[in-house]
Amino acid sequence: MSSRFDLEGEDLVIESRREGDATVVALRGEVTVFSSPDLRSRLREIVDALPGRIVMDLTETTYVDSSGVATFVEVLKMVRGHEGDLVLAGISDRVRGVFEIARLADVFRMTGSVEEALES
Repeated sequence: MSSRFDLEGEDLVIESRREGDATVVALRGEVTVFSSPDLRSRLREIVDALPGRIVMDLTETTYVDSSGVATFVEVLKMVRGHEGDLVLAGISDRVRGVFEIARLADVFRMTGSVEEALES
């Protein structure tokens, strides 16, 4: 499954696939106030249809603003509400810094790669 959003000059591509018992959701681009509502909606669909472990592949995520962080928090609550797990994989130092500034880096499980997330 793939979705592409180009809103207000912001570009976010969302792709999802099953890997064993997990759903891997790859985000390419920026997670901002413009793309967050559509991302939140798409992730809600995924969590409702395929509850369990969600691995967010952030390898190609170039920026996350405060609205994007709020979206990740909301998704974490949704996933946990379905007794699932959310892992942020391949997160860059720049994006990790946003979570650290928000004092949320310890709230999320983060791994260096999708492969590492799938093995854990």
